[in-house]
Amino acid sequence: MQDLETAEQSSVRKRLPLRTGFFYGWWMVAVAGLGIFFSGPGQTFSNAVFIESYIRDFGLDRTTVSSIYSAATLTSGLLLFLVGRLMDRLGRRIMLAAVALMLGLACWYNSFVAGPIMLFAGFFMVRYFGQGSMTLIPNTLVSQWFIKYRGRALSFASLGGLLGAACFPPVINMLIDGYGWQVTWRLLGTALLVLFVPLAWYFVRNRPEDLGLLPDGAAAAAHANGGKSDAAVEEDSWTLSEAVRTRAFWFILICGAVPAAVYTGITFQIFSILGNQGIDRTATAFVLSLIPLVSFGCSLVSGFVVERVNVSRMLALTLLLNVAAPLLLLLAHSYAIVVLFAVSWGVAQGFLNVPMGVIWPNYFGRKHLGSIQSVTTTAMVIGSALGPIPFGWAYDRFGSYDVMLLASIAVWLIAAVLALLAAPPRRAAGS
Repeated sequence: MQDLETAEQSSVRKRLPLRTGFFYGWWMVAVAGLGIFFSGPGQTFSNAVFIESYIRDFGLDRTTVSSIYSAATLTSGLLLFLVGRLMDRLGRRIMLAAVALMLGLACWYNSFVAGPIMLFAGFFMVRYFGQGSMTLIPNTLVSQWFIKYRGRALSFASLGGLLGAACFPPVINMLIDGYGWQVTWRLLGTALLVLFVPLAWYFVRNRPEDLGLLPDGAAAAAHANGGKSDAAVEEDSWTLSEAVRTRAFWFILICGAVPAAVYTGITFQIFSILGNQGIDRTATAFVLSLIPLVSFGCSLVSGFVVERVNVSRMLALTLLLNVAAPLLLLLAHSYAIVVLFAVSWGVAQGFLNVPMGVIWPNYFGRKHLGSIQSVTTTAMVIGSALGPIPFGWAYDRFGSYDVMLLASIAVWLIAAVLALLAAPPRRAAGS
């Protein structure tokens, strides 16, 4: 028996692209974290740094740029279901390498934009391949490899996004000041093409069962004919058509769209919001980098907590924590209040990210997760598309963002109530 187990373990190791002394799924967590990090050029915290350059060089007003950005983001979100379907069909390895390649090329395209139409296309590509696909695929990859330890695994992977949010704004701001926005885009694209694309292609594997393993690190016997595991994990997996008929699906969908809308609306206009309060661009870039640093520790804690508590209740609590950020922005007339805003928002974001990632596979299973989360990610992208428009309109109409900041508080409260009502779905008897 011991010889048989040794032979099986040897067979598993031969199918791994990297031999480790620990469960290969943790290496998938590291690659997923890097993937989320490299989604940075498509995230709002990076694009926001370019906005002033576009307004100056293209002669556009803030509302126009916000509308172009929102329209491009909305279009990308409506097409994101294609990535989910391809991911379930082709696997996460091929798709992650492909979308990283496309994001790198999109960055290069953005270095050549010269007007509103080209700007729309550039925004669309970095949002579609970056903000949408490069976060969707890594998160579903981690969920394929973990069930029991899904919370902590997703929390570790999410650190890549927090690190990206901390690094990209000040680095991009420095590069624009030193070399111009065109060269900055080319450097971002080159980093993706040279560093991440080869990494994703070589190391990523779609599922632990394909390597004779089980989620969370349990060994499984493998078929001799193809390396497929003959062990199975018992879990209830819902199809997309089944999931959309549940109340939980729609309530959680709204809970995911709300943070995307509010975060994007505030982040996109953060230089203007704090500039109106007398805070300069350098300090604002520091604030943007401080938020994810605070989120770092909170996200780690969140990953362990969500494995032990009711996930919908934790989601409701984290949504409530977000009320403090817009409230503090209304009062941000000093650097002390601005720092307090950054800390409070960092805490809220850190605790929110993990339960939002955990709740989908926990409620609906792994088998059709790509299709399900592509739709939910579409809702988040649509939310982020709509977010900047009312903030830009409020500023052009009233000369301040106070109305939208107050509205944001009400929206957070509504989302928290919906999260409490989002009980796990149950199949009808006989289905």
